[in-house]
Amino acid sequence: MKNLKWIYLIILSIVWGSSFILIKKALIGLTALQVGSFRIIFAALFLILVGFKSISRLTKRQWKWIVISGFLGSFFPVYLFAFAETEIDSAIASILNATTPLLTLIFGVLFFKAAFTQNKILGVVIGLLGTAGLIFSGASINPDQNYLYSLLVIIAAGCYAMNVNILKTRMSDISPLGIAAGNFTVLLIPALILLYFTGFFNVPGYTGEIKLSILFVAVLGIIGTGVAMIIFNKLVQITDPVFTTSVTYTIPVVALAWGILDGEIFSFWQLVSAFVILVGVFIVNKSRNIISRHRKQAV
Repeated sequence: MKNLKWIYLIILSIVWGSSFILIKKALIGLTALQVGSFRIIFAALFLILVGFKSISRLTKRQWKWIVISGFLGSFFPVYLFAFAETEIDSAIASILNATTPLLTLIFGVLFFKAAFTQNKILGVVIGLLGTAGLIFSGASINPDQNYLYSLLVIIAAGCYAMNVNILKTRMSDISPLGIAAGNFTVLLIPALILLYFTGFFNVPGYTGEIKLSILFVAVLGIIGTGVAMIIFNKLVQITDPVFTTSVTYTIPVVALAWGILDGEIFSFWQLVSAFVILVGVFIVNKSRNIISRHRKQAV
């Protein structure tokens, strides 16, 4: 399990780190509401197809938490990120998303009676310091960006934080595929309704730009949301909430790489800050058993 959790973390880092550039490209031909709606629709169709049996096994009690988890962990964040990226760079959005572990820590203590070690708190703090360095250096070289929209990312991170605690404390008896498929079964109708009211179906002709944007969202929905949510839910079940949300520390590294390839401007200090974030991830996940052995050897 120790090796498996790191494999899951790496996969999610690559997939979700690439999601931000896909959102940016999709927004070229679609509105924020359309990008969010299509992302949910594509993910829902994929997950319902592969997870139909898992959905049929869900009990009435489980559906209550499935609905709550679906809106907190997917519905609201999907739209919030799409709106945020209409004003701020894709990499900056991913960086702000790294506040999720801190919010998970706070919500876990306040609402879920979670106990966190000093080691994990230190790692979260160091990771957030690296995140702050990325934000401030980004603001200095992109003064034309409206950072009020960064609050949308913080709200989305808060939704993720609440959801990961709910997954761990209330839904550990549900299969990862069952959770993901159930979530998006619930979200499919609201997403279709929102897409309808955007006027998308009334457009007289769809340009190549719109079709390409839909292709980007299809990849985003099926791989970046559907497949990734199954892996994420499995990761929640085999480890703790703080380790799970530490994926938001490594996501910016991937997103920064995509941003550079896409022509976004980054400074040397942003790269240094990204390294600090990785140090925070290491400290968060350092085994207490290793610490104990070192103390015994010192004695």
